[in-house]
Amino acid sequence: MALRDDGIVRAILGPTNTGKTHLAIERMCAHSSGVIGFPLRLLAREVYDRVVRMKGANSVALLTGEERIVPPQARYWLCTAESMPVRQEDEQRDFAFAAIDEAQLGIDPERGHVFTDRMLRARGREETLILGSESLKPLVRKLLPSAEIITRPRFSTLRYAGSTKLTRLPPRSAIVAFSAEQVYGLAEMLRRFKGGAAVVMGSLSPATRNAQVAMFQRGEVDYLVATDAIGMGLNMDVTHVAFAGLEKFDGKRDRRLTIAEMAQIAGRAGRHQKDGTFGTLGLGGEKGAAFDEAEIEAIEEHRFRPLEHLYWRNPELDFTDVRTLIRSLEMPSGDPLLRSAPVALDLTVLKSIAEDPAVAAQRGRQARALWAACGLPDFRKVGPMHHGRMVRRIFSYVGEGGHIPHEWFAAEVTRLDNVAGDIEAIADRLAGIRSWAYIAQRADWLKEPAKWAERTRQVEGRLSDALHAALTQRFVDRRTAVLVRDIGARGADALPVTVAADGEVSVGPEPIGHLAGFSFTVDPAARLADKRLLLAAAERRLGDELDRRARALCEAGDEVFALTVASGSIGIMWEGHLLARLAPGRSLMEPAVRTARALDRLSAARRAALRARLEAWVEALLARELVPLKALGKAAADKSVTPGVRAVAAMLADAGGVMPRKLLVAAIGALDKVDRHMLQRLKVRLGALDVFVPGLLKPGAQHLRAALMSVRSGQAMPLLPAAGAATVQGSADPRGAMLAYRRFGATWLRIDLADRIATHAHAARAAGKSEPIDPALIVSLGLDAEGLRKLMAEIGFVPAGQNWRWRGRRPDRAPIAPPRPGNAFAALAGLKPRGG
Repeated sequence: MALRDDGIVRAILGPTNTGKTHLAIERMCAHSSGVIGFPLRLLAREVYDRVVRMKGANSVALLTGEERIVPPQARYWLCTAESMPVRQEDEQRDFAFAAIDEAQLGIDPERGHVFTDRMLRARGREETLILGSESLKPLVRKLLPSAEIITRPRFSTLRYAGSTKLTRLPPRSAIVAFSAEQVYGLAEMLRRFKGGAAVVMGSLSPATRNAQVAMFQRGEVDYLVATDAIGMGLNMDVTHVAFAGLEKFDGKRDRRLTIAEMAQIAGRAGRHQKDGTFGTLGLGGEKGAAFDEAEIEAIEEHRFRPLEHLYWRNPELDFTDVRTLIRSLEMPSGDPLLRSAPVALDLTVLKSIAEDPAVAAQRGRQARALWAACGLPDFRKVGPMHHGRMVRRIFSYVGEGGHIPHEWFAAEVTRLDNVAGDIEAIADRLAGIRSWAYIAQRADWLKEPAKWAERTRQVEGRLSDALHAALTQRFVDRRTAVLVRDIGARGADALPVTVAADGEVSVGPEPIGHLAGFSFTVDPAARLADKRLLLAAAERRLGDELDRRARALCEAGDEVFALTVASGSIGIMWEGHLLARLAPGRSLMEPAVRTARALDRLSAARRAALRARLEAWVEALLARELVPLKALGKAAADKSVTPGVRAVAAMLADAGGVMPRKLLVAAIGALDKVDRHMLQRLKVRLGALDVFVPGLLKPGAQHLRAALMSVRSGQAMPLLPAAGAATVQGSADPRGAMLAYRRFGATWLRIDLADRIATHAHAARAAGKSEPIDPALIVSLGLDAEGLRKLMAEIGFVPAGQNWRWRGRRPDRAPIAPPRPGNAFAALAGLKPRGG
């Protein structure tokens, strides 16, 4: 666009609902050509559709970061502010008319420099309009002294209506919140009490947003929940705007809305000559959720503090090299009215990448390509570091005039082409496809940009349809909407809801269900016609109760939790209620904690805090009850420990502290005297038949080891022998017995007792005694003759009349590789896994 000064420049200033945008559209269409820059892609698309109906599709272009519809003969361009063709390379594009909407956004820390640049530099050949708030007037006078300033009054009256409960909001109300989580929560409440709500957020695609707004405009729902994107010119038949809060996170901190921001949003109420109202939503005394008298008066009278400055960034960039480029971007204006813009995402990413000397040395065309890559928006809000990695990868392809590999592009788009999942999952994919749609609009980045632009458009369309369907399914209940309209003022809000100490939930005097732990069950005796309404009334209060319970559990001592077998798996219980299940983790001693479905009702932050508390409890339990096993794992990871000890410790820790000696023949053979002494300090017994830690054979340790190994193997918890039993009959559950017992014939003998017998036999032989066994010990253990014969044979003795004769140990079989985690129980018994 040519930057000319010979055309008329007018600033059309005033509050919302003054018809400024409508005037700009009319003025543009009266010229032979024109361009308008808008603050939102949604608004640009809305106006594009209007102008297409007026001028025909062949004459109208749409240009945003992610969408480009440019017919060859296009004369009227609707753009986002960032996409307006005002850069030097576009000066050959000469428009008769130009306009920038919401120019007061020049005060925005992130995007303000863009709106300031357009206000100062975007000019039409014949006419230029600067649309904005009246607070911009002093700056227009000083920065553009030749501009004609026209103020327009609001068409209708805007009045404060106080605080209103959600259930008493009038029809055709818009509730404004400042996070996706709060938007979804409010929409869910409206579904329960009012039958549903449409949802509008800046992150929605135009197709999803239009479908949601159409549902509201047609009267299918009487309520709309939106973020502050509603304040940027999105026109709907709203009569009342309710603020769910008056604070927002601005990217750095939570802060109170400015009066201008409040008025921008509140001004959506009322349209043309129809008056509107604004107020707050009664949500139980949220901090800051109330207007003060000065704010109310300023909004009603449209009186705002004049802006004292705008943010500015040097448009004349020097691409000599990257460091010079950064200096030119940070060059001050020299005008106190034009302050240097805070560091925006594109400049933050550029500085981060330029820390690499190889990047900082890029010059000319390469520096220009790098700056173009840094302009990729962070649609997924992943932060400068993660986003910077993607920018760097793109630059690695396009920096030398190359193209992004179509294999990478296609794989990422295909990964996102998935309409399954909940609202959050689909919305995340939709944000992801916006990045690739933006890339596809860069003709110099791809070999076939038109092909990939169409591909991303199709994927975005499918995701948009799926998101609209998911939003409608979750937040709209037409049956309830009819019911709410029918019962009128006798709604659920009039009925008090209580949660008794024993979990009984009542609406008024009537019990309607029971809250057991975190699971709510409706009273089966309630009438079918009343269930939905009564359940909605009860669940409105359950959120606070569930949050209170979760908070109390986070602060509770370890004694309130217990590890038990729940439906065959290992669960963490609280007062008989399942909170979570253990799942395979990084190692035997590090199982993962998976919260139960009942906890899904908690907020994501509270659920994460409770999961962290349960993980800490499990870690403390294992550290307290399995001290030797913890010590083995620590020794295995300690690089100061000798390799021989680390090898034995690692295998033993992975097997739960007990292994047949024959599996460790090679490792034990490599141990020297110092290594053996170290293993003794780790409480490891190198027995004749088994290598084990005696402390892990105690009943409590056996139970925990069995639980951990069943979690890792994915098998059910085995039946364990009676606590302290010396022998177990052969009919016992082998998976439970093999944790601490070795089988001899029809009898399982505890391995420490088998080792005791073996030690006595070898000691007797070494002393020259003729009787290698202690008959009294054998009798006390209840080991039968067949079992004794097999045991003695294992340690190298055979019967010789009434005595035993040493024949030497059988050569141990060659060692085998440690078993896979799924065969943990087989490893303990020295059995060959199936299929091995």
